[in-house]
Amino acid sequence: MTAPLGLIAGLGDLPVAIAENAVATGQGVYVLRLKGFEESRLAAFPGAVIGLGEIGKLFSLLKQAGCEDVLFAGIVKRPNFKDLKLDLRGAALLPKVLAEAGKGDDALLRLMVKEVEKQGFKVIGSDAAHAALLAPSGLVGGSAPSQAAMSDIARGAHVVAALGDLDIGQGCVVCEGLVLAVEAQEGTDAMLERCAALPETIRGTIAARRGVLVKRPKPAQERRIDMPTVGVSTVEKVAAAGLAGLAVEAGGALMLGRAEMQATAERLGVFIYGFEPGLGT
Repeated sequence: MTAPLGLIAGLGDLPVAIAENAVATGQGVYVLRLKGFEESRLAAFPGAVIGLGEIGKLFSLLKQAGCEDVLFAGIVKRPNFKDLKLDLRGAALLPKVLAEAGKGDDALLRLMVKEVEKQGFKVIGSDAAHAALLAPSGLVGGSAPSQAAMSDIARGAHVVAALGDLDIGQGCVVCEGLVLAVEAQEGTDAMLERCAALPETIRGTIAARRGVLVKRPKPAQERRIDMPTVGVSTVEKVAAAGLAGLAVEAGGALMLGRAEMQATAERLGVFIYGFEPGLGT
């Protein structure tokens, strides 16, 4: 009998896509929804709701379900660690969590992976569980980027690589060489909304699109647990901000609902493009 995939899940479309694919491929899934970040669509799958500080319970439930591979997916905001309700295992781990949290998100994520693997589980990435989600190389949707847009993609790829070295974010917006915004803790959607409010003299408009959203992984990122992810709403917000398109690193980002993303890009007049991993580094 195939061991079910253990899915530690937050909000959003990604954990839903992973769970549905695990069932469709015959592996099955056991979903631990994180309290305060419960994705309602995941209630249809076997599993439980668990607190962020209930580490011992998390390990126990995964073992009881017979899981071998474990995957983290979904949106979970960094908590106030002092307010967490901890079980004994969580309390024992808290000093390490606090120490790593001060070093940045990537250090904290690596600690989480290490602790799960200490229990004998294998932590895998969303791309390993659902390879069809990986962004391909080249034009994915819409019309081919102009030369100006390709220059903005190269500039953005370089900027995001530098941001990643400092563990700041995974995205930026560039228009004709000018960096309009960089992504930090607010996330991509909020960054795009800020861009839409900028003066039209420095950004594109729906009538005359300029600029590109660029997303890529941080250079030393733990990709199994935090891969850049885009979807239909990303395309819609790119269009609403007057940008010409969206570019992600080929093989370094996940695309949710690719066919719908392509249709949306065509309808709104923007492009989706996968650039090569070496660009801008």
